[in-house]
Amino acid sequence: MKTFLDCWISSAKTLFSQALAGEPELIEAAAEARGRGGLAYRAEISGDVSGHFIVILDPEMVKAPLLGEGADQVEAWAEFLREVGEAAAGELLVATHQNCRVERCRPAQPGDAITCAFQLVSPGHAWFVVIEDELRASSDPPRATEASAEKIEGGQAQRRAPGLELLLDVELEAALRFGCCEMALGEILDLGPGDVVELDRHLADPVDLIVGDKIVARGEVVLVNGNFGLRVTDVSTPQSRLESIRCLF
Repeated sequence: MKTFLDCWISSAKTLFSQALAGEPELIEAAAEARGRGGLAYRAEISGDVSGHFIVILDPEMVKAPLLGEGADQVEAWAEFLREVGEAAAGELLVATHQNCRVERCRPAQPGDAITCAFQLVSPGHAWFVVIEDELRASSDPPRATEASAEKIEGGQAQRRAPGLELLLDVELEAALRFGCCEMALGEILDLGPGDVVELDRHLADPVDLIVGDKIVARGEVVLVNGNFGLRVTDVSTPQSRLESIRCLF
């Protein structure tokens, strides 16, 4: 079964190449490839797997403007590694149905328990990247899923309506809504390449999962194998979700 580490490696190999200047390649290396020192970032993970996931970077990486000229590289790496961790969490959810999230990612003291090591290679440069995986499976019992024949909601068990199972294989079109705005017809006709349309939603606000014309869930946008995905944080009641199906027939 895939682990968070497996998913992190997969996500990092894609995102490091896509986001960093020079499109460097992340390749596996022996633990001895690590030099002295290094800047460590500790991501705190909670959920079905929990604990600390530590990434130690070659100090020369932080000196290089891999995340853009003029940026605070220490802070930029913290944010970038948080995004890599969230992408890994999204991939883990898809692969194993284990749900976890990155609570925070910040500089920390490096340890000595190396799990695996890599080199980030670009023309003329090679930097070490070391992982210390301190995650473990949560001891919490698995949460009930909507695939259960019974649901517990509001403290009382609710059985699915007779015959509902006949509809469970119906495929519905779902879409993510990042926000909306009102525009005059003239403004729409004047749109051209490079124009920016401002939406009514802040960057940190959750996005909506729409089925039919109903909001059935909200959550956070994540990257899964290079594609956008949604980590669900809130869901509507089963009755509301059934209303979405009714509006399509």
